Amino acid sequence: MKKKKTSSILRKFLLFNLSVFSILGLFTLIYLNAIQPNLVKKTSANQFTIINNTSDHIQRLGVEFNKEGIKKFLLSTRFLFQSLDRVQFFSIDGELIGDTNILDLDSSVFEKSDEVIEEGAEIKKEINSVITKKKGNSNLIKNLIDKKYKDQPITLENKVNNSFFVSTISELNVDDNRVGFIMVTNEANDILLAVEERKNFIIRTVLAVALVILIFSLFLNKYILKPIGFLVSFTEAIKNKSDQNIDIKKFFVREDEVGKLTKSIDEMTKELQKRTNRAETFSTDLAHEIRNPLASLKGASELLDKTGNPSDKNKLMKIINHDVERIERLITDYSQMLKDEASLSREKMHKVNLMKIILNVVEDFKQDLENQNKNIEIKTHFSNSNENNYFIIGIENRLEQVIANLLDNAISFSGNNQKVEIDLTETSSNFVMTIKDQGPGFTEASPQKIFKRFYSNRPSNFGEHSGLGLNIAKNIVELHKGAIAASNRLNQKGAQVEVLLPKI
Repeated sequence: MKKKKTSSILRKFLLFNLSVFSILGLFTLIYLNAIQPNLVKKTSANQFTIINNTSDHIQRLGVEFNKEGIKKFLLSTRFLFQSLDRVQFFSIDGELIGDTNILDLDSSVFEKSDEVIEEGAEIKKEINSVITKKKGNSNLIKNLIDKKYKDQPITLENKVNNSFFVSTISELNVDDNRVGFIMVTNEANDILLAVEERKNFIIRTVLAVALVILIFSLFLNKYILKPIGFLVSFTEAIKNKSDQNIDIKKFFVREDEVGKLTKSIDEMTKELQKRTNRAETFSTDLAHEIRNPLASLKGASELLDKTGNPSDKNKLMKIINHDVERIERLITDYSQMLKDEASLSREKMHKVNLMKIILNVVEDFKQDLENQNKNIEIKTHFSNSNENNYFIIGIENRLEQVIANLLDNAISFSGNNQKVEIDLTETSSNFVMTIKDQGPGFTEASPQKIFKRFYSNRPSNFGEHSGLGLNIAKNIVELHKGAIAASNRLNQKGAQVEVLLPKI
């Protein structure tokens, strides 16, 4: 199966922004293309209002719709067209019968200065050439009206010498009868200016957004994506058992999520390496521990076939049974310890009462001793009788396991009519649980060795023990941020184990 090609977050981020930009660009083009037609439509609507008012005036004043009548009308109602550049009247046949540009009027009526009149006249002359050429003038207007006019006003747009003009042609009715046509023309450079302003605004906005995205992309790549890529290379090197030395400690100084992630990966890696080393060491120790009873078992089984003495056979059978029990206990406890280590990482700690846990475990052991007819007394002493003063944060069943392993170890070294004591005291920051016995005590120079796996100094009934109990207890105590220590009792025979557990 072909491996799927991976894509970086930065590439996806840029592609996403490019897609968004493309969609926004499309809508922007549609918007820009709609600006000018909308403004032209608005201007044409204003011109059509003037046309309607002019029609009303012509009908109300009874103006004859011919050259003379229109000329008199324009002279008498010049105020109607002061805001317009040009107004033209056409007959039904398209003949020009009135034009504000050719009236012998005071220039101030239609234009603001002689200079503008002169320039404006030249511009209007060029516009007018579209529909008022000397040759075929009537035919041009007639063709325009015949082809485009469908009982609705016609809007024309013309650009001459960088000036923009909007014209509206509409019919002129008197007593509901069409008598001719009128064309109103306005200079509409403000439309071009408005469109240009919007284009410039959009371009500036696009450039600003693009700059922000570029800066953010550089920041994203440098401070987030590159460190993550570095961490990916680090984990890949570990997975592939590469000799490549990748130092991620430079990210430890960061207090953000990347720094925390780096520390977590580093701690997790060290913990996994520690577990791997522990598993390798433990497998070696287990193989060594099983090899001894297997050798004894093999030797006893060979002798069993050769001897005929019933007494010797019974001794050999006891040895065989002892070795089988030893191997079975080793395998069982080893399997349980692996399960415990896996479950410890998933279990959550809660507020628990240490005094109640001790009393519950002691009660179970007293019942077991009574059932086995063992005359060993277990006593408990608490520095404070109020059980509400002994709360810690921990895993209840794991703490029970610690106490049970320590009690089981103390009882295994104790004889009849002896007693095991559990004292629970406290300091300013810790609870101190001490388990004491009256056994032979430790012969080792360093009693801390008893917490190693498969420690060899064991009682005679070691077939009932794997040598893992104290090591398991130590691991659980350290998981609870505590400490455990072993020593001989002062001024009397016996051993003691102290466990420190932090208060809430």
